[in-house]
Amino acid sequence: MSMTKIYKTAEDAIKDVIKDDMLIHAGGFGLCGIPENLISAIAKSGVKNLTIISNNCGVDDFGLGILLKNGQIKKMISSYVGENKLFEQKYLDGSLELELNPQGTLAERIRAGGAGIPAFYTRTGVGTVVAEGKEVREFDGKNYVMERGLFADIAIIKGYKADKFGNVIYNKTARNFNPVMATAAKVTICEVEEIVEIGKLDSDNIHTSGIFIHRLLQGMNYEKRIEKVTTRDGSN
Repeated sequence: MSMTKIYKTAEDAIKDVIKDDMLIHAGGFGLCGIPENLISAIAKSGVKNLTIISNNCGVDDFGLGILLKNGQIKKMISSYVGENKLFEQKYLDGSLELELNPQGTLAERIRAGGAGIPAFYTRTGVGTVVAEGKEVREFDGKNYVMERGLFADIAIIKGYKADKFGNVIYNKTARNFNPVMATAAKVTICEVEEIVEIGKLDSDNIHTSGIFIHRLLQGMNYEKRIEKVTTRDGSN
């Protein structure tokens, strides 16, 4: 029997678990592999004072940028914020808190949270503003800064396909922050492009086991925007 409950809509999947003041993992990298339907449902829910852990905050009118525009985000824990003018404006006027992390450190903080590791030491950021206010210890003659693991109330992630047990595969570069976030939350909600019968996925190529997926839905109307289109002329 499946441990994962399947929902018809993103609104149904979040309605009894989403609340004000939550800590939320939001999968994706730029606009790649973001849970478009779940973000839209959260926008419609009207919840506020959210702390969002995500590589970035989308763009001004898409992705997490929608929640930012609505004033629903209190704080971002991110590694890159350069594509969102509203983000810059809100940070500079003091209406948005920001905890900026080196990208590898952010990924490891999430992975550690999912593995039950409360903290770890890394050389990244030693001697910079990243280390301010944090414990620094010496190991083998080198300094390391302590970083805390990140375990969220909810993770919203995006997969390519899932079976009815909740086993998930991601499509190419969409396998970014989604897999580690899936393991690091009290409730993980996953939207996918297709749900198949148990046994239809190659068991040797499952990226996230169904034991980590609490709620599953088949998304729709994906825009899959490209953050920056780069092309070359035919002479090259």
